[in-house]
Amino acid sequence: MSWVSVPGSLLLVGAALLGSAVGSFLNVCIARLPKDESIVRPRSKCPKCSTQLKSYDNIPIVSWILLGGRCRTCGERISVGYPLVELGVAVIFALSLWFYGLTLDAAAAAVFGTLLLGIGVTDAREYIIPDEFTWGGLVIGIALSLRAGVDGLVTAITGAVVGFVTLYFVAWAGEKAFKKEAMGGGDIKMMAMVGSFVGWQGVLMTLFGGALIGTLVFGPLVLRKKDILVPFGIFLAAAAAVVFVIGDGLLRWYLNLLMGGVGGP
Repeated sequence: MSWVSVPGSLLLVGAALLGSAVGSFLNVCIARLPKDESIVRPRSKCPKCSTQLKSYDNIPIVSWILLGGRCRTCGERISVGYPLVELGVAVIFALSLWFYGLTLDAAAAAVFGTLLLGIGVTDAREYIIPDEFTWGGLVIGIALSLRAGVDGLVTAITGAVVGFVTLYFVAWAGEKAFKKEAMGGGDIKMMAMVGSFVGWQGVLMTLFGGALIGTLVFGPLVLRKKDILVPFGIFLAAAAAVVFVIGDGLLRWYLNLLMGGVGGP
């Protein structure tokens, strides 16, 4: 079935709507998990006047637009970050369906993308990566790996182990070298989760890509201010997303380049 047909278009719209709803829940997780608050109760409320939001004021993306980005009761400005997260997850869900069709691969892409977005935003805001995103994501990643049978399960477990051990070693070596904590435990657990989705080769590409992006963005700042905090989870999340989508192609390109170099002059 063509994904540009009417049925396909309706599926894409449905995926986007589902994604926006998941994004709304992700906003709750981002706001509450770093504070160890319940993500179930109480209902969402205005941070200034504490008025609980009505259901019609909590429609993903739409309510924020209709309210002009302000609380209906007190007029407090509501961060544009909320609808952007909802829109982001809506796009992730729609693109996952577009690229992979109505398959478990699409489900894996949607879940992984949502987890990475949650990690990136939370780390940027709070310098924390909640265990619910990492350990919870690890369990989901291993479960979804069963779509490829025993081989998929082995790949996921191997990737998780390599991700955890590799970054644990990097953190240990960095602490020994710089005499202070070089990397947070959240980053280490995150790479175990990432490994369950992309395998051990994807882990190595993610670490390389995350380090490259982080160096380009924060390198000049670190040189000027030694004690600056670097939310490395943001860069790992960005690199992991790229690896999930085109990691196989990148690996083939690198191997071809390597083999060409070996056989060349």
